[in-house]
Amino acid sequence: MPEPSCDVIGIGNAIVDVIARTDEAFLVDHGLAKGSMHLIDAPAAEQLYTQMGPGIESSGGSAANTIAGIASLGGTAGFVGKVADDALGTVFAHDIRALGVTFDSTPLNGGSGTGRCLVLVTPDGERTMNTFLGAAQELGPDDIDEAGIAAAGAVYLEGYLWDPPEAKAAFRKAADIAQSAGGDVVLTLSDSFCVERYRDEFLDLLRSGRVDLVFANEHEVRALYETADLETAMAALAGEARHAVVTRGPQGCSIFNEGARVDVPAEPVKRVVDLTGAGDLFAAGFLFARARGLSLQDCGRLAALCAAEVIGHVGARPQANLRERAQAAGFDI
Repeated sequence: MPEPSCDVIGIGNAIVDVIARTDEAFLVDHGLAKGSMHLIDAPAAEQLYTQMGPGIESSGGSAANTIAGIASLGGTAGFVGKVADDALGTVFAHDIRALGVTFDSTPLNGGSGTGRCLVLVTPDGERTMNTFLGAAQELGPDDIDEAGIAAAGAVYLEGYLWDPPEAKAAFRKAADIAQSAGGDVVLTLSDSFCVERYRDEFLDLLRSGRVDLVFANEHEVRALYETADLETAMAALAGEARHAVVTRGPQGCSIFNEGARVDVPAEPVKRVVDLTGAGDLFAAGFLFARARGLSLQDCGRLAALCAAEVIGHVGARPQANLRERAQAAGFDI
């Protein structure tokens, strides 16, 4: 393919995060499974919002967080996601464009408001997410710009996008365009509950060759292959995916490249404050390094460095300049 004009275009849910600290009892009282993502409707979102503690509001969404990380590293990136023509939609658009990310999606006029994710962070840093998709689920094939996708080195798709049927159609369209143009299709499985809902479809994406690279954490890969044994699950994934990365928290990550395996340790962190966005920023570092032609070991190292930055503070977007941090760590970027 011609030299791409954009490193990565992310497609996902355009969400504004509301992040608040809580305790285990609050989760139990509200019947929330710790560490998971729950889809909720507008009334439930309003009720939970009134009962949770003071929160920090910031633009979020899994793929959008990854794209923000790529921009912070100095990469060229774009994002496709649906917001409403409302106050939160304006905030989201301003925030992501201010990072240097291309965001040209047409706002939804009328109907649902901009999506929001109510993130509850327990003292151990684990996050439990309650998401009202709102306008985000109105993303459809007409929102996919063929020229933009074709000009990107990779298109990054979040598994959460697989819920709404029209968004699923947009996902497939973008994947077809990217592969036809010689770009890579990258999928993040997003959440073990998401995997359980769409296991057969995700497996079909891998087995059909529609996905070039897949990101999963240890919970998601075990759910994908319905086994409690991580090594068994990773071996199955390595046998079906061209390229795959499995994150294992403090144990680092395992990278599989057409059968070969590389294990990379986690970046040391003084204190885990909030795990929100850890996987998203890990993917940012990995995809940026991959676009620059770095070795698998260095892709994993840069990914770990980015993840370590975001879990050291509240919020899913980097607060430090990731490019400067990477250069200080010895990366020539």
